[in-house]
Amino acid sequence: MQRSFGRLHWKSWLLGWQQIDLILLFLVIALTSFGGIMIRSTELNQGLTDWWQHWLMGGIGLVIALLLARVRYEFLVQWHWVFYGLTNLSLTAVMIIGSSAKGAQRWIGIGGFNFQPSEFAKLGLIVTMAALLHSRPAATLPAVFRALAITAVPWALVFLQPDLGTSLVFGAIALGMLYWGNANPGWLLLMVSPLASALLFNLYFPGWLSWLSIVGLVAWLTLPWRAVGTGVVALINLASGTLGGFFWDLLKDYQKDRLLLFLSPERDPLGGGYHLIQSRIAIGAGELTGKGLYQGTQTQLNFIPEQHTDFIFSAVGEELGFIGGMCLLVVFWLLCWRLIAIAQSASDNFGSLLTVGVLSMIAFQVFVNISMTVGLAPITGIPLPWMSYGRSALLTNFIAIGLVQSVANNRPRLHFR
Repeated sequence: MQRSFGRLHWKSWLLGWQQIDLILLFLVIALTSFGGIMIRSTELNQGLTDWWQHWLMGGIGLVIALLLARVRYEFLVQWHWVFYGLTNLSLTAVMIIGSSAKGAQRWIGIGGFNFQPSEFAKLGLIVTMAALLHSRPAATLPAVFRALAITAVPWALVFLQPDLGTSLVFGAIALGMLYWGNANPGWLLLMVSPLASALLFNLYFPGWLSWLSIVGLVAWLTLPWRAVGTGVVALINLASGTLGGFFWDLLKDYQKDRLLLFLSPERDPLGGGYHLIQSRIAIGAGELTGKGLYQGTQTQLNFIPEQHTDFIFSAVGEELGFIGGMCLLVVFWLLCWRLIAIAQSASDNFGSLLTVGVLSMIAFQVFVNISMTVGLAPITGIPLPWMSYGRSALLTNFIAIGLVQSVANNRPRLHFR
């Protein structure tokens, strides 16, 4: 009798996870495990232990994610302003009492743990925007401007640290969630048009003229008060182009190098272009099948500084080759597919928007990180989710997955796989 009661107790307790997405859970565990293996490869000859710290933090993150999966995510709607306030407060605190490295002030030390508020701020933005777009979809311009105003505050605080990479992630999150929140795609193009104008105006003026024509046409077709709206958009793009030089001067020297040297890293092979040159050599040396785990010369001889963080994909490319790199990309693709499936089957718009925010964050980081290791994008310091070493980033990603699993776990039975 007592044994039967015990079995029933365990079964009822496990029912709390009955509808979690097991495929998604397996994928993040596999990525974390594989990440630890590759981090160990980059440190094999240095006697460092970041690889097991990666696994330890991954285990802690997994426990948190499973606990969050049992909690109803809807309670976040009532507390989203609290999370938003704490997000901005932590970003302000790091600028006052935080520690600096490589020209940026990003960390707060708490009991021997370097806490990076900008990583957790991504979650604060996702929760806040999901709540706002849940109450007022982005089908109107006032609703879009409201969401952008909310995004602007933490984005500016992160940009001033300065942390260019994370500020770009904030932009990707906002765009993805606005699109899912019924914003007109043309409006989203107009939102990013000033950035493109700032680059084209100063680098290729004929291209800027063509871009201005495209933007003007989109404004005419999508904005109310066509003539006024198109004129305002044209003026904004002209102003952003002329002010591009001013904003360029606000960037630190190392950020300028990261943005320019990816086009021709050979200009400074021993300085700003060194990381990219060595990364491309490593990935190219892997060829089809790789040199074998712990056998990569670039990786084992430490030619790539800090390879265990932003450039972990170069270790995968060298030691496991093209096939290993493609398998890793397939895993990330499957992960994004599961996130889309959960977003589509969520029981309400808030849960769906939460999931899309996490999807935007993960997909953008994967795309930019891998692109920068092969020279297709500037080096922006964005880590590869669950693969790069970074305790704050890893914990943030697991908390994000915990929120998504809560959305999946509270779906109607009709939507169960």
